[in-house]
This record gives sequence, C-alpha cells and structure tokens, in this order.
Amino acid sequence: MMASRVSSKGQVTIPREIRDVLGVAQGDSLTYEVRDGVVILKRMEPFDATFHKALSDTLDEWNTPEDEEAFRGL
Repeated sequence: MMASRVSSKGQVTIPREIRDVLGVAQGDSLTYEVRDGVVILKRMEPFDATFHKALSDTLDEWNTPEDEEAFRGL
C-alpha cells in the first residue's frame, strides 16, 4: 500500500509507481469514481480531434426547423 498527503490546496501527489502503472504523464487527464467510499482513479484517453470532427459533421443531420418542431414535445 502507498500513501500521500493532501496539501492545503486539496492537491495530492500520485506516487510514481501508480503513475507508471496507469501510464499517466504531465498534462494527462484523470477521472475519479467513488464506489462505496472507495475512489477509482483512471487515466482518460487523449482527445481524438479527428474522430470528434467526423462525429460532429454528422450531428447536423437532424437540425432543421422541421426537425425541431417534430421533436419539441419529446
């Protein structure tokens, strides 16, 4: 088991061994999930701008005034 202290700013240093296991480097994003008082820490995958652009290009498919009217009550 490893331990860290919480700073006055609420910051915690993640031990190197944990960073290595997670593949976490400076600038990476992490997610936190709490289950029954236990925190699960995961590395977020890097943002894929190409995928996001391809997906975004399809989102206008249902974006007409007629579509807005048809789906307004849902």
